[in-house]
Amino acid sequence: MTGKERRKKILELIRNSKTPISGTEIAKICGVSRQIVVQDIALLRAEENNIYSTTRGYLIDSPKKYRRIFCVSHTDEEIEEELNSIVDLGGTVLDVFVEHKLYGDIRAELNINSRKKIKEFVEKLKIGNISPLKNLTSSKHYHTIEAESEEILTLIEEELIKKNLLVKDKEEF
Repeated sequence: MTGKERRKKILELIRNSKTPISGTEIAKICGVSRQIVVQDIALLRAEENNIYSTTRGYLIDSPKKYRRIFCVSHTDEEIEEELNSIVDLGGTVLDVFVEHKLYGDIRAELNINSRKKIKEFVEKLKIGNISPLKNLTSSKHYHTIEAESEEILTLIEEELIKKNLLVKDKEEF
């Protein structure tokens, strides 16, 4: 199989997978090393394929999705409520990021789209005695939210406002 054929196969595998597919799994299917897969993914991204990696493997964005960035602030105890508010209305929390005065934007991928994933995330915070990224900036942080429509994103925004989690004015901090 040529490199071009392999990249076509990788793209097909990622597109057809409903869950993240690991580099190791792709490597086995294609009969190459994981490093070759990583290089192929880089080439596919350069061709403007919106492939992103998660802790569980690779995914590709569907062009039918809509995204919006929300600026939020809340306590550590409200993390689960915030995330549930988003996924219950059909949103996926793609990432979390903060604007740090010294280091600039610090971003972490989350890809949370279910209560099960929220529970796992919150448990990792508790068990690992880990401080959330938001604590670097006095709780102010951002999430990139993805949904099937602009209407869903508006519903999420309204819910975050209702729960007093959304920061409307960036100058509040």
